[in-house]
Amino acid sequence: MSPKPLFLPPDGRPRCAWCAAAPGDALYLHYHDEEWGRPVADDFRLFEKLCLEGFQSGLSWRTILTKREAFRVAFAGFDFHQVARFGDKDVARLLLDAGIVRHRGKIEAAIHNAGRCVELVQETGSLAAYLWRFEPPKNSVAHNLSQSPASEALSKDLKKRGWKFVGPTTMHALMQAMGLINDHQPGCHHWKAAQQARDSFQRPGS
Repeated sequence: MSPKPLFLPPDGRPRCAWCAAAPGDALYLHYHDEEWGRPVADDFRLFEKLCLEGFQSGLSWRTILTKREAFRVAFAGFDFHQVARFGDKDVARLLLDAGIVRHRGKIEAAIHNAGRCVELVQETGSLAAYLWRFEPPKNSVAHNLSQSPASEALSKDLKKRGWKFVGPTTMHALMQAMGLINDHQPGCHHWKAAQQARDSFQRPGS
């Protein structure tokens, strides 16, 4: 598959082609420049991304990104220990919250997954230690993929553990965003910074 043309905004710094989906959107570009592809070891941030990828299904990431702060408030900062205790009243509250995506199935899946996350952390020590076990070998993932053998393996294992909305495409997006791979396009101005962050990153559990 041939690489997509880079996106060139007015600042003259070439970026990954997907940035063209919201040209001129400062929040979107900041997410690409400062977050996407940088390795993460914080369990709450990782759980947040797992949840938000599920909420994104059928929507654009820009839609989710603009609602992210409201999601954080609604879901207790994505502290899965707290979210796992959410009940019917919380579901009803969330369905009335215009700041988030009000989809009952996705809301209930996020609460369900929080319980599975508590179980996983009890077993493995942390969500980060578990997820980073699935980091693929260096330079083994080609660009422009929607999923990979590593994301398929992660998806399969999470499904066996009872998680929902964790298909291989969703898990590949998680790996891209949380720095388990550096999927910035060759030539993207931020590829080098993401790679340096990965090179200096202490893998959880290592």
